[in-house]
Amino acid sequence: MATCLLAIETSCDDTSAAILCNGKVLSNVVASQLEHDSWGGVVPELAARAHLANIEVVVREALKKADISLPELSAIAYTRGPGLLGSLLIGSSFAKSMALGLGVPLIAINHMEAHILAHFIDEPRPDFPFLCLTVSGGHTQLVVVNNYNNMEVIGETLDDAVGEAFDKIGKMMGLGFPAGYKIDKLAQQGNPLAFAFPIYEVGDLNFSFSGIKTAFLYFIREKSPVWIETNLADVCASIQHTLVSLLMKKVLKAMDKTGLKQLALAGGVSANLGLRKRLEEEAQKRNWTLFVPDFQYCTDNAGMVAMAGWFKFQNKEFAGLETAPNARLKIGE
Repeated sequence: MATCLLAIETSCDDTSAAILCNGKVLSNVVASQLEHDSWGGVVPELAARAHLANIEVVVREALKKADISLPELSAIAYTRGPGLLGSLLIGSSFAKSMALGLGVPLIAINHMEAHILAHFIDEPRPDFPFLCLTVSGGHTQLVVVNNYNNMEVIGETLDDAVGEAFDKIGKMMGLGFPAGYKIDKLAQQGNPLAFAFPIYEVGDLNFSFSGIKTAFLYFIREKSPVWIETNLADVCASIQHTLVSLLMKKVLKAMDKTGLKQLALAGGVSANLGLRKRLEEEAQKRNWTLFVPDFQYCTDNAGMVAMAGWFKFQNKEFAGLETAPNARLKIGE
């Protein structure tokens, strides 16, 4: 008899549900929220309301696509944190209600650990230990992954995440929200060395993106709308080159410091073509093995939560109904 898990992800503005049976993801359904575009960023209250409207729909769709019925479920996994508290509350409350009603165990998942464990959904899979660069709208971290349940953060951003920097810089250029993928697309047509922006050092393996963002603000506010439109591709290519260069500088340092030869990329910004290209070039030059999940498992999704839940299920690491969402949950907690 198959062991099947339902996973629920509601950490930010994507409502997602997935079904995993015997370690294989059978369905991964995501409902993205468009309510935030006109506000220039995710509005927590609107996000929570949208999750409330979407969560039953995505769960039903995930069950249907996997051809699994509720009585066949062996456990419910959900994102405990980090994320927006209101959004996390919707997912955790729904998961707890289902687990209680079905009489199955509950599994609380760390969102950032799930991003890393997305590398074990499909082949090829990394061997332990490996270094993972997690890059998203909320986090930028360097993590040494020793095992499924043993991860050590050796570097992280001290201010903005790189995804947040992309979005804020895009907003300054009038590209709307979210802007990261728009900058990446325009950057493919521009000269990455057209304009120079400073990279600020904060020591060791940590990151800082606020200084780049401020430097860009001073640069762009002196330009006319016509100039920006005329030079948009070169500006996007140059600022993306700067952000990616900072990431690469720390990755190189971390790989040298740890002596590891396997590098994994995780999080929404892992879809960035400029970053992927630079990592692929360095991997080839330095004889690293690079791992990047399928695109559907890079952005926020329940498939990665299901995979993380599967490993916890094997170890019988279950959560109680009293387990509270934690908006600032750290890796290892």
